[in-house]
Amino acid sequence: MKRLLTGLQPSGDLTLGSLIGGIKQSVAYQNEYDSFIFVPDLHAITVPQDPTLLKMRIKKNVALYLACGIDPEKNTIYLQSENLYHTNLSWILECHTYMGEANRMTQFKDKSKNRENVSVGLFTYPILMAADILLYDADFVPVGIDQKQHVELARDIALRFNNKYGDTFTMPEPLIPKVGAKIMDLQHPTKKMSKSDEDVKGILFLLDEEEVLRKKIMAAVTDSDNKVYYDVEAKPGISNLLTIYSCLSNMEMKEVEEKFKDSNYGNLKKEVADLVVETFTNIQKKYQEYMSSGIVDEVLNQGKMKVQEIAKQRFEEVTKKLGLGRY
Repeated sequence: MKRLLTGLQPSGDLTLGSLIGGIKQSVAYQNEYDSFIFVPDLHAITVPQDPTLLKMRIKKNVALYLACGIDPEKNTIYLQSENLYHTNLSWILECHTYMGEANRMTQFKDKSKNRENVSVGLFTYPILMAADILLYDADFVPVGIDQKQHVELARDIALRFNNKYGDTFTMPEPLIPKVGAKIMDLQHPTKKMSKSDEDVKGILFLLDEEEVLRKKIMAAVTDSDNKVYYDVEAKPGISNLLTIYSCLSNMEMKEVEEKFKDSNYGNLKKEVADLVVETFTNIQKKYQEYMSSGIVDEVLNQGKMKVQEIAKQRFEEVTKKLGLGRY
């Protein structure tokens, strides 16, 4: 079975967009691949984080992944920072990465824009990402178009190392979802729903209470046409609500359009709210069970033991080829 590796950052509270855009895909992948899922907490600190909040989010997010259907029997789940081989290999890969390659990473340009005192870590984190991937012989890495460049960098570094020191690293392939439903902000339906936005009025967090969820959905920005059909350009708000319903009900968009063709906007919003509340209530119930038990720690401990052994063997192979360590 081919190996797949993906990371889910603990840099913010998980949203409906996180569920539909990332977690649901991981649930599907776990039946097709030898799936490794890690929490890239080292990546999170490339920008300032509150230590107490970060630590709590790590546990909360793992509990939410499990509550959303990530099966610990089908996935290897672990924390990046608990395996020191990630950062050790990252340094070695930095020494095999050219400045021109690192300078071309568009994510750094986007994330450092309008920021003062940008950290070196924000500049070099694509190389740490390469270490995350190459340590475990990942065949596939699910990424959006904006992250594809990072997987390509990992391939370039792996190829350079293999050519110089002999066959060492598996060449990873980016896995771009064929149908990537993008959930937009309810107040700004031309902008992607983001867990890091300061204005939370248009964001549905997985742990929002029912009253809050309904209020946000009923206040969603639409238009004055009062006709329900899917058209992202002309009707971004309505199209976003239809997308949410389609993804959570597992109905095709044409079926959803047919269901709501005679509905007004108020009825559409109410039905979307009902479905969101039902989905989130089920997730929240399971989440509370995971948080009140020791299952999260059990899963992370099990993953830690497994990946440390794999990473140790790979890192020792690399250092031996480089001539590092005691003679």
